[in-house]
Amino acid sequence: MSRPDANYDTRTPDLGERPDANHLAAGKAAPHDAKGFALGLVAMLLAALAMSISPSLVRLADVGPFASAFWRVFLALPILWVWMRYAETSEADAPRASFTMATILAGIAFTGDLLFWHLAILRTTIANATFFATMAPLWVVIFGWLLLRQRVSKATLVGLLVCLAGGTALVVQSLAFNPSRAVGDGLAIVTGAFFGLYFLAVGAARGKTNAARVTFELSIITSAILFLVAIFFEPRILPQSVSGWCVLLALGLISHAGGQGMLSIALGRLPTVFSSLVIFLETIAAALFAWMLFGENVTLIQALGGIVIVAGIWIARPRTQ
Repeated sequence: MSRPDANYDTRTPDLGERPDANHLAAGKAAPHDAKGFALGLVAMLLAALAMSISPSLVRLADVGPFASAFWRVFLALPILWVWMRYAETSEADAPRASFTMATILAGIAFTGDLLFWHLAILRTTIANATFFATMAPLWVVIFGWLLLRQRVSKATLVGLLVCLAGGTALVVQSLAFNPSRAVGDGLAIVTGAFFGLYFLAVGAARGKTNAARVTFELSIITSAILFLVAIFFEPRILPQSVSGWCVLLALGLISHAGGQGMLSIALGRLPTVFSSLVIFLETIAAALFAWMLFGENVTLIQALGGIVIVAGIWIARPRTQ
């Protein structure tokens, strides 16, 4: 293991992270695990792509936002259970702590994320909702410092600022104050805060067990809470057509089983803050899907914003010492 850096705290956080989690959160890569880092990066890219289509699917669903959030998680449970059983059969000696405090907190944080996220998607533009929601890296840094006393490297902070600038360029045309979208923008900001907590909790949970179990167990918690919310606040929770079921199935299999599953894999291999920066790519992909499906045009400035986001991620990439 490389020499501890003076720029970050080496104390072990309280959420159950593995001993070198502060090292990872600070944006340092373990020099002997280049293959694991590469696999984690691929998983994070796939996670961003899988989750980026979710705003468009929520718009297409023929049920309310709370019902679509419930079905999104519930329909993924069988796939996640099979994945967990396969993973633990093939890796019999791997740790498998069940329903750790970090996993429970991840399930609660993800519930908050989806509740506010699905509401925001219906009350503002997809580009705005996605941008504010993917400001999770800012919240990861803030909550990581406040709750876990984690510090990040200067390169990571510079990369974060560059990514925020690129994301702003993506939504610059719709950021002007619009009373009809103000509530949706506010809901998306709250979504980003919950998403930041989710990153930290899943990163901590991955120190105790494998990605499959973490994703399955937090999904059980999330779907149970979302079911109660949907029952109380939605006029109906069942889709009214075959196409409605197909949209929800796509949400469950692609955005949740695929997106959150890949995210859990990545958070076991990548620094938490860097992982949250890579998720900015979701903003780019979501803007493209919105352009193709709903005619929300992508301008030259927005395209340049996407390039700036990629540059910010490159700047923030973990370094070895």
